[in-house]
Amino acid sequence: MRKTRLDNWICEIESLPELTREGLDALQLRRLNETLARLKIRGGIYAGCPEKLEDLSQLAELPFTTPAMLAKNPGAFLLTSQAEVSRVISGATSGTTGPAKRVFYTQRDTENTIGFFAAGIGEMLSPGEKCLIAFPFSGPFGLGDLIAKAVERLGGIPIRAGFGQNWGELSALVEETQPETYIGFPVTLLSLSRMYGKPLPIRRALVSGDACPKGVIEALEACLRSKLYPHYGSRECGLGGAVTCPAHEGMHLRENHIIPEIIGENGQVLPEGEYGELVITTIGLEAMPLLRYRTGDYTRILPPCPCGGVTRRIDTVSRMEGAISIETLDSALFPLEALVDYHACFDGTLHLDARTVDGSGGDWLTQAAQDGCPGISVKVQVSQALLSQRPMYLGKRFLETE
Repeated sequence: MRKTRLDNWICEIESLPELTREGLDALQLRRLNETLARLKIRGGIYAGCPEKLEDLSQLAELPFTTPAMLAKNPGAFLLTSQAEVSRVISGATSGTTGPAKRVFYTQRDTENTIGFFAAGIGEMLSPGEKCLIAFPFSGPFGLGDLIAKAVERLGGIPIRAGFGQNWGELSALVEETQPETYIGFPVTLLSLSRMYGKPLPIRRALVSGDACPKGVIEALEACLRSKLYPHYGSRECGLGGAVTCPAHEGMHLRENHIIPEIIGENGQVLPEGEYGELVITTIGLEAMPLLRYRTGDYTRILPPCPCGGVTRRIDTVSRMEGAISIETLDSALFPLEALVDYHACFDGTLHLDARTVDGSGGDWLTQAAQDGCPGISVKVQVSQALLSQRPMYLGKRFLETE
């Protein structure tokens, strides 16, 4: 199998003749020390950190950065002048209850994100193909716009669907444009496939913006008759973090800009293959590099990929929500082919407001939810999904609690 486009992109922008593990480790250490030197000059929140490390293993000796720290004083993390900032993302991440955060990017930061997006999207999109982008378009440096630029860079044609359209509007856009590929939330695509009324023209999909549990993956791959290309990203890592290669076994990390760690409950670094919290050090961001940022996402680092690529891979990512989670429910419920969407709330009893193609399926959904969450009382209300309705989550899916 050929090397990943991500490996090729890293070689291109880092001026490397080839990518090796030793070379990538050396690049990370050099860039980490450059970041530490900048932070030392800046002072402030990282003032107590060393200016230089002799080995990447010493990274584990540095303190963690938390979402609460970033939310409390985002300006303390900014290493450039305000004049150099081309994009600011503000507010709480959709679907979470964590503190609101502001993250800054320079023009170079966004250019690197476009390059990374193009490397990942290029694994599934060919020149001349149309790509339905079901993410928000919030301005010239918004997520949807950056993805569209990456698609255009590959010779593709972006179809700017945005997010929040009702099923009738989205179905009409697909019917009119006949896109071969899709980039967006996974459940949005699955719900669309069940409301469209006939097989979708979409044959390949890069899914992102939310966790994609096993049940949703299997349902989508059966619908598209092809493997998915899951992507992991966050505002803190520059929007693009890790993406799937043609081997479809985990997501390759953007390791020229991100150093990953997996930690256990006590903060200790775990060995390869063990599940824990993903911690990232963003050595490739100009405006706001972060040291050992605790993402709150749960995954593991996988062994070398069958594709032969050099960059490390992470497994499917889930949010650390406890025994009952929206991901567990999605995996249990979406095998019901008539299910279009549902909203979940837990107050000691699990309440499901579900929409199905014909308004039936309440007993099946109740049993599936009880099987997925043993010992939990479940109440299900079912109605027929209408083309005039929008997705029930305009952002990440989450379990509402009272």
